[in-house]
Amino acid sequence: MTGPERRTAIINQIKTSSAPVPGKALAAQYEVSRQVIVQDIALIRAAGHDIISTNRGYILHESHLVERIFKVKHTDDQVEDELYTIVDLGGRVRNVMVNHRVYGHMEAPLNINSRRNAVEFIDDIRSGKSTPLKNITSDYHYHVVEADSENTLDMIQEALEEKGFLLEQEEWEKELFAK
Repeated sequence: MTGPERRTAIINQIKTSSAPVPGKALAAQYEVSRQVIVQDIALIRAAGHDIISTNRGYILHESHLVERIFKVKHTDDQVEDELYTIVDLGGRVRNVMVNHRVYGHMEAPLNINSRRNAVEFIDDIRSGKSTPLKNITSDYHYHVVEADSENTLDMIQEALEEKGFLLEQEEWEKELFAK
């Protein structure tokens, strides 16, 4: 078994276990040293999995975030207002997506969860290096927004609607994102 295969198996084992999984047991199961397991766990964490070490073994910290896809439209000058609206209400803009008639579905990660992240993104755009992805679809675009509760997402939705940024998704769009 290769290292990446072992790490995938370890993730799956920790995810599906109802009890903490001891490192010693993982080492015995995969016939490697305990130190190799510690290194595997570090690599798994670096890949974005929230593994917690307890005195009884490893557990996966389950995120209690909820998410919603918002279809929005605004000008380049309103990007800052849109992002601030979302993060100020406790949201995280995970990505931006467009559906282009020729190029199809395109998506880029943003991971903006603070005004500071928003300013960095906006500064990059304003520096002239590139333009927002929304510009290739006449300003129509989508964001997956994460938050701690449906209530927070409802507040974000209401605020985007009040600002005139929010658009209703058509049936084909709902089906596209349900996949």
